[in-house]
Amino acid sequence: MMRLAIALLLSASFVAAAHAQAPGWQPDVTQQQTYTLHRASSADPTGGNADFRRVAPGATYTVLDTDGPGVISHIWFTISDSEPYHLKRIVLRIYWDGETTPSVEAPIGDFFGLGLGTYHNWQSEMLSVGSVKALNSYFPMPYRHHARITVTNEGKQQIGSLYYNIDYRTEPHPLPEGTLYFHAQYRQAQPNHGWTDKWDNNGTPLVNDKANLDGKDNYVWLDAKGHGQYVGVTMSVLQNQDSWWGEGDDMFFIDGAKLPSITGTGSEDYFLGAWDFGGKEFSYPLYGAPVLGDELAGGRSSVYRFHFDAPIPFTKSIKATIEHGHANHRSDNYYSVAYWYQAEPHAPFPALPPVDERIPVLQPVGGPGNAGGSH
Repeated sequence: MMRLAIALLLSASFVAAAHAQAPGWQPDVTQQQTYTLHRASSADPTGGNADFRRVAPGATYTVLDTDGPGVISHIWFTISDSEPYHLKRIVLRIYWDGETTPSVEAPIGDFFGLGLGTYHNWQSEMLSVGSVKALNSYFPMPYRHHARITVTNEGKQQIGSLYYNIDYRTEPHPLPEGTLYFHAQYRQAQPNHGWTDKWDNNGTPLVNDKANLDGKDNYVWLDAKGHGQYVGVTMSVLQNQDSWWGEGDDMFFIDGAKLPSITGTGSEDYFLGAWDFGGKEFSYPLYGAPVLGDELAGGRSSVYRFHFDAPIPFTKSIKATIEHGHANHRSDNYYSVAYWYQAEPHAPFPALPPVDERIPVLQPVGGPGNAGGSH
């Protein structure tokens, strides 16, 4: 009888734990929902079929401006713009509760995992790009008082057609105490400056035997203050040098740690593939490599990883980084967006690079496959 009681208790505990770990962004469809669902869209206000907006060069267009409490559950864009690399020139920003600096700021393509400035189809649990040029986000974005989303055209040509649908719900009660806010931040290094160009391949002893125990000169995905949890990153790489770009280890520094709190074993390992991804593209709900270029100068790759199985919490600060090559010997270009939730206020973001500097361009860094000279 005692054994049966213990078994039942363990079973109940397991079920409770499973429910606690269930994705909180998915409403329980077996229970009557009490929110009111809304949509902000580019629908033609006259009832015609001109369901888009034009955005002039230098102009900012507000696609959502609403009071809370509420949650943005889905964002969809598609864009008709003839300017090359318009995905890098159009900037998405999101502001919570009347703040003056955005909690989300990124070129619109990078936010949706298109960090090379061109379109490709891919899918994950939180972000996807479908046929044709359909940009989707399912990150839950709660707000207590107010939400505002803007699109800024930093290009030289008009956005001919900006289509959007933003699904959000207003809640009948205040959000739970301690609710964290969604954040996303763009960073780039064009190029990451490797410490040497005197190498022939990734196995050259000069670089292969070098130690990097403290993350000095790592590429930084995120450097945030406050308390919250990191939930993932999308990253794109334009190789300036030959050979495999992904010998770098991920390193996370939690709450001011001087040495990594979490250390990985290689770039493809962090993104949950193996062995250079086998040269084969893939997309899964929480990880993938939907674009893989040749391992040569000029090769282009895009990868992603989400931590919804176990977000990485921090109580004071977090610095999320990755080496560019083993011990940072390579000088490739990286473009990334980190995604996390935290309590407001957030620390100021680094300034976005000027629009022309966001366009992926090979850099003269020297080394294998690059005749640009030494540095």
